[in-house]
Amino acid sequence: MLTKEEVQKYQKEAGELFSKAGIYIRDDEMEQIEIADFNLNQFEQTGLGVLVYVNTERCCAKELAIWPRQSCPQHRHPTIDGRPGKEETFRCRWGTVYLYVPGEETANRGAKPPAGREDTYNVWHEIVLQPGDQYTLSPDTWHWFQAGDEGAVASEFSTTSTDEADIFTDLEIQRETMIVD
Repeated sequence: MLTKEEVQKYQKEAGELFSKAGIYIRDDEMEQIEIADFNLNQFEQTGLGVLVYVNTERCCAKELAIWPRQSCPQHRHPTIDGRPGKEETFRCRWGTVYLYVPGEETANRGAKPPAGREDTYNVWHEIVLQPGDQYTLSPDTWHWFQAGDEGAVASEFSTTSTDEADIFTDLEIQRETMIVD
């Protein structure tokens, strides 16, 4: 749960991260940045700033602001009403993104799950994204990611986003952020 003041503070910080990546955000877009804390009350450990440019029946484009060592928790985008889950491509714009997917476990990984939530992460094949690098995930693929020490910005290009239907390994997560006065 976040207060309106916390949301505004994090929106400003997300805008600063986007600026470091050379991405211009209009004032009206700044107010539309979703501050996703997954209702764990640990935003700087588990969370994300999300600016959606477009989300139609066919495609979606977003910018993701990721604070230093912040994780987006392990999840997948399932099939819904016979339609395949979201296929998505992450392109690193600034910083380092450690992306984890199923496959051979990577030794000496660059990231680790947030303290106290280690048991909710179980895919360990690491893809390291530096500015200009990108990786495409197939629908229904378990994945999670974390920024490096300076934070990161990634663009996401995908089929229709239905993030409200995401399935998380951490059963305490609620996708919609609760905001209080």
